[in-house]
Amino acid sequence: MKKGCRYGTHRVIEPKGTLPQPAFRLDNTMDIYDNEILIDVETLNIDSASYTQIRQVCDGDARKMKEMIYNIVQECGKMQNPVTGSGGMLIGTVKEIGPNFPKTSHLKVGNKIATLVSLSLTPLKLDEIIHLDANHDQVDVKAQAILFESGIFAILPDDIPEKLALAALDVAGAPAQVDRLVTEGDIVCIIGGGGKSGILCCYQAMKNVGKYGKVIVVEYSKENSQRIIDMGLATDVIVADATNVMDVYNKVMAITGGRGCDVTINNVNVPSTEMTSILVTKGQGYVYFFSMATSFTKAALGAEGVGKDINLIVGNGYARGHADLTLNIIRESKEIRDLFEKLYM
Repeated sequence: MKKGCRYGTHRVIEPKGTLPQPAFRLDNTMDIYDNEILIDVETLNIDSASYTQIRQVCDGDARKMKEMIYNIVQECGKMQNPVTGSGGMLIGTVKEIGPNFPKTSHLKVGNKIATLVSLSLTPLKLDEIIHLDANHDQVDVKAQAILFESGIFAILPDDIPEKLALAALDVAGAPAQVDRLVTEGDIVCIIGGGGKSGILCCYQAMKNVGKYGKVIVVEYSKENSQRIIDMGLATDVIVADATNVMDVYNKVMAITGGRGCDVTINNVNVPSTEMTSILVTKGQGYVYFFSMATSFTKAALGAEGVGKDINLIVGNGYARGHADLTLNIIRESKEIRDLFEKLYM
């Protein structure tokens, strides 16, 4: 059995010398190296920014979307949207474990797992797309995938249905970062609060700010906005287009008395909301860009251009303990669990 690099560089075909995520093409042959595991894949959870872009390009035509996803995987050896650069994650069953894959993981052949690293760096061999719904980003497939020694994963729990766990774990980094950033009494703005990651962030933010803080949600959809209100997941809800910077800024300032927000979480799946996030945040506050539609050039240069001394945080999908924290939200909140079961099962 061939010896592999901890970080998967042995799978990079083009360009040589880089790591799997920024690489254009990976080796997706399914003969494992000594430090890899082989997974029989059941479902891909394509990230929201990527799925939205695919749906728009294909005019919501499921057949065209299937063809586009298949072609990406055929060309790149992984599911990495060439426009957004993002991927998603998967669930499947462990078929084979290399002898040098970390023993501390307690992983066994036959375990059902969710990968907690992006599809944009995961070698994937896609045989068939069994089911695709244009309105939901979970795609049922017949496929196989490789996880490297450095790849993180979660063994799926017995008390939460697989597709529900997948939906939550796909965005587990967001509520975990909210837990780190938000403290009692803070004013928090969650832009794009009505989607999957937004709802989990709202729950954690409301928990952290306590009775003296505020959680302000900016949401484009009236239906999603009402859902946030009905579920009690915010103190204030603004129905607005987050790309309309000054409209959102004025509405947030009215709620905060001109003070601005201590922490802003950006979860939207469309471009050009960077300056909205920056302007509503107070000096030396924090903006966490979880959205993969974010242009970090726009964010960095835009903050400079308006004289904002704030902390801009890249949306790292990994935070220690993020899987447990997110699954516990599903366990704690019957309303969120019921909603996710309705949407993803």
